[in-house]
Amino acid sequence: MNALLTNYGSSNSSPAPLIMQSKQEFVATVEEERKEEGMFLTWEDLQVTVPNGRKGRKPILKGLTGYAQPGKLLAIMGPSGCGKSTLLDALAGRLGSNIKQTGKILINGLKQELAYGTSGYVTQDDAMLSCLTAGETLYYSAELQFPKSMSITEKKERADATLREMGLQDAINTRVGGWSCKGLSGGQKRRLSICIEILTHPRLLFLDEPTSGLDSAASFHVMTGIASLILKDGIQRTIVASIHQPSSQVFQLFHHLCLLSSGETVYFGPASHANQFFSSNGFPCPPLYNPSDHYLRIINKDFDQDVDEGITTEEATNILVSSYKSSEYRNHVQNEIAKITVNLIDL
Repeated sequence: MNALLTNYGSSNSSPAPLIMQSKQEFVATVEEERKEEGMFLTWEDLQVTVPNGRKGRKPILKGLTGYAQPGKLLAIMGPSGCGKSTLLDALAGRLGSNIKQTGKILINGLKQELAYGTSGYVTQDDAMLSCLTAGETLYYSAELQFPKSMSITEKKERADATLREMGLQDAINTRVGGWSCKGLSGGQKRRLSICIEILTHPRLLFLDEPTSGLDSAASFHVMTGIASLILKDGIQRTIVASIHQPSSQVFQLFHHLCLLSSGETVYFGPASHANQFFSSNGFPCPPLYNPSDHYLRIINKDFDQDVDEGITTEEATNILVSSYKSSEYRNHVQNEIAKITVNLIDL
């Protein structure tokens, strides 16, 4: 069973020897502080294009800028085909060889490689063997991910603790199951996939539509489990998740929201401020209405319909995209990125 961990590079490269002992101690202290604080992820003017036959290349992402912070859950939302998964793959370093990417992606203020185990990526599809139980699946994954120097007892304890974190202790002896045999529910499978990725306690976690195919109750349980990982095991995790259309309960779990339409940023900022942005542009969310439903209805260009009297979805989206480019929210994003970069480089 292959663990789906994002690998940015080898951790075996030896750093240059330090001349002064005091400098070495200082760097060690800084690294320890960074480990406790977590990982900052920033991207600026990110553009992604794919081959488009004789027409050249087709843009998928058009100059996106944003950031993800330790101890925060960033949700990437938008209608189908808006570039959510592409943005997630670009940030995680998982784009295909025929896909061209430009722009700047920095980790802790630097363009650097991540050692094995420092990040995890949960895909949309649950790639697990149906004949194994939940416990066996995680135990075998622990055997593959952890070094031989770690005892079997320690590996089993880590696997058991991870299962408990995601609320799967009662399903430890239940088969994963599939089309040929009954087993774990859809929500339990998704949580087991997350368990595989968080075994090594990564500080940076990517999730590609973790609620896809689940009902609202199962989605809430899965996302609650994900939100609980933000501060676990003394680690401030940075979590970035693409999600299609969350319920109002799930939406309240988000700290920051990145809203996309046709590869462009419609809004980036605190999730709780999104309604204020839409209202200021003439598209307020109705009372007792799911905010995510409202936002996606306004910016979905797939259906040529009026969102207001005489205003089509395409026109509404263009208004919002243009407004965001000159808004205080975009200025705040750029200031935050500059602040993050300067503070971390100064260390």
